[in-house]
Amino acid sequence: MVAIDSPASLESFRRFIISSTCKSYAPRSYLEDSEVFAEREDSLGAIYVEAADKVTLKKIRDITFVNARDILGIIYNSKSGNTSLKWRQLRRNNGKVSGEASANSLTNLAESGVLTLDWVENYLKKKTEETKTNEVTS
Repeated sequence: MVAIDSPASLESFRRFIISSTCKSYAPRSYLEDSEVFAEREDSLGAIYVEAADKVTLKKIRDITFVNARDILGIIYNSKSGNTSLKWRQLRRNNGKVSGEASANSLTNLAESGVLTLDWVENYLKKKTEETKTNEVTS
C-alpha cells in the first residue's frame, strides 16, 4: 500500500475510476463524456460521487453510471479493499486525491494522469533512500 496525497483534476480521477472498474464494457459515449461517472454499491467496494446535481443513467453489471455536475467529492474503494481513495474539490474541477493505493491502482493512477511522472520518480527516490537507511541500520 502506498500513501497518496496529490493534487489532481476531476477528469483525471474520473478516468482512473473508469479504467479501474468498467473500461472494457462502458459505452464509448460514457467514456468520452466528462460528466458521466461510475458508482458502485458498498458491498462491492464503494464508489460514490457527491455532487450538487446527479442523475442515474444506466446500470451495467455492478456499475451504475451517473451524469453529475458540480462535483464536491468522490470516494473510491477497490473490490479487493487494497485501495481507498478520496478526491475532494479545491476549486472548480481541480482537487486533491488522498488515501492508500495498491500497486495495480498506482499504475492506473499514473496512466490516467492523477499521478505525474514527477510524483512517481519522487516516490521511488524516497523508497530507495529508505531502503538504504534500513540496510545501514540493520
